[in-house]
Amino acid sequence: MAKHRRLNKTTTRRVAAASAAVMGATVLAPGVAGAVEVVVPNTDVRVDVQGLDQVQGLQNVPNIEQFVPSMQSAPAAGNYAAAVTVPTAAPASSGQAIVDAVRSKVGAPYAWGAAGPSSFDCSGLTSWAYKQVGKSIPRTSQAQASAGQRVSLDALQPGDIIAYYGGASHVGIYVGNGMIIDALGSGSPVAERPLHYMPIHSAVRF
Repeated sequence: MAKHRRLNKTTTRRVAAASAAVMGATVLAPGVAGAVEVVVPNTDVRVDVQGLDQVQGLQNVPNIEQFVPSMQSAPAAGNYAAAVTVPTAAPASSGQAIVDAVRSKVGAPYAWGAAGPSSFDCSGLTSWAYKQVGKSIPRTSQAQASAGQRVSLDALQPGDIIAYYGGASHVGIYVGNGMIIDALGSGSPVAERPLHYMPIHSAVRF
């Protein structure tokens, strides 16, 4: 039962209209949940509506913040049992974050034994990019090729490491669309190249 105060015929109609607008969204689950306060604009009428925190798409109702103050700012402690939860965008995958990190270094100079942040060798670049997303991987190209989980070329995902040549002496990061980014060698800055630019040894995922 909703708790209410100071309702007359006029405000009752306003409450009904406000509730109809709010409840136009789809309910996720039936049953009683925490009460959420609904207000009638330009009045002192406030109604605690049970189960409103379970409504999906509530944030999409036009001018919803006028009726449900919790949609505009977090409620003060103790105002009601449960606040309305507004969905947020999912974070980018770690693979895409690795790609974003390595792409930020395109044009950086090659330097043997360097692992960033201003210059790189091949495995220094891959280990640096993984470090940006909180992943620690082996430092050398051979160790990276050995330690990662082997994946087939037809199952590549952005962020996978591609090892090249018979001894896995070179590595790059697969960035999608048949391309890698690597630190190729002296005189060649970090750049994007075709996946099959060199003979492939293996592909691994961490």
